[in-house]
Amino acid sequence: MKSFIFCIIGYLLGSISSAIIICKFYQLPDPRSVGSGNPGTTNVMRMGNSKAAALVLVGDALKGFIAIMLARFFNVDAFSLSFVALFTVIGHMYPVYFGFKGGRGVATAFGALLGLSFFVAIFSLVIWQVVFFFTRYSSLAAIFAAAAMPMLAVLFDDARYFVGLVLMTAIILFKHRDNIYRLLDGTEPKTELKPRK
Repeated sequence: MKSFIFCIIGYLLGSISSAIIICKFYQLPDPRSVGSGNPGTTNVMRMGNSKAAALVLVGDALKGFIAIMLARFFNVDAFSLSFVALFTVIGHMYPVYFGFKGGRGVATAFGALLGLSFFVAIFSLVIWQVVFFFTRYSSLAAIFAAAAMPMLAVLFDDARYFVGLVLMTAIILFKHRDNIYRLLDGTEPKTELKPRK
């Protein structure tokens, strides 16, 4: 019962859309109505406001981290912690407060992973950075980092995280399906390193 309650708490925390709230604060367009239509860091970056994008990144990651740390404080077991992480990411992707239209969950997954395992989170971040450095495709970097999470957890931390992280990877890949199609046909846009002011 305790695990179920924290999964619900994770979902509700994940449903807080940092991108929509921060764009309203900065008087930017609703990120669901411009660019890729994705309320996340990359789309806000493409609007040309790097400060807003950085705040979105931090806000989305904090949702995942706070959800896991709350569950840890109440001694939720490792297997269930991975499902709290999963439900927090689902909340970000399908937010109850914003018409169930959310982002792709990468930053929130990273924050949750940071709460689960610092080492695995940092290793996944390194994978993201390396892939992005060589390709400039944010989506491809996210796909590689997400795919690595479950095995990294098994190899370097706690195998009880595996099932939840596999499901998290699967839903992240599902949310990136359009990006995958565009990567395959060569039409996926690269991310600008120096956004407009």
